Amino acid sequence: MKASDNQALKLGEVDFGILNELTGYWLRWAQLNTYKNIRCFFFDEFDITPGLFGVLEVVGCNPGLTQTAVAKAIGNDRSAMVAIVDKLEKRGLIERKPSETDRRSNALFLTSAGKVFRDRVAGRAWDHNEEFFSMLTAEEHQQFVGLLKRVALAGPSTEAKQ
Repeated sequence: MKASDNQALKLGEVDFGILNELTGYWLRWAQLNTYKNIRCFFFDEFDITPGLFGVLEVVGCNPGLTQTAVAKAIGNDRSAMVAIVDKLEKRGLIERKPSETDRRSNALFLTSAGKVFRDRVAGRAWDHNEEFFSMLTAEEHQQFVGLLKRVALAGPSTEAKQ
């Protein structure tokens, strides 16, 4: 979106009709705006996508999860996880080990370099999150996140998130 396009949106020069009242429409705009901003931050500073960082964070908090379990936890396709893990492994951030409970599966672990990298990115991500949502008070932000979680966990696809 060009700055002039964004200006038209802000000035109300475009009639959005019923879209102005549809929650899903504004959720999508918020997601696009947030993702665009965070993607630039992650990619520019750390040469990593938010999705790859998400995998690092989940694996770091849950060492030994299988690739399938991580894919399910983050709502990703199992086949996509192979490429994701390949990228992280190539960078020396993650390692696969045979699962102790299922020899057909790989368990995932952060390497020492992966732990250091994850901690560095997580610290900056937290700072960026606070800066990006600074238009909200702490109470509003907490309420906003709570409402988003409630919406995200409602519906037919909640099994992977519970």
